[in-house]
Amino acid sequence: MTMGRLIMAVILLGNLSACGGSTIDESCDDPKHYQSIVEGERVVVPEGLDPLDEFKEMPVPRAQTAPRLEGARCIESPPAISSS
Repeated sequence: MTMGRLIMAVILLGNLSACGGSTIDESCDDPKHYQSIVEGERVVVPEGLDPLDEFKEMPVPRAQTAPRLEGARCIESPPAISSS
């Protein structure tokens, strides 16, 4: 690779990296879309069909949320989960 191509590649990459100017929302006070999701109902098997195998279900554990001060930044690690 010639020096001219190397310089052009560096300039091009510098210009492309400057295009990602979107701001990051660091506020966690507003409820997010995924926080409004509710647990669905279990599937009801009609009569005459084989029942579902309960051992093939994948239980989703609930998150234990830690208290957070109003206006504090978002957490940097996920909350702990428990199987109960």
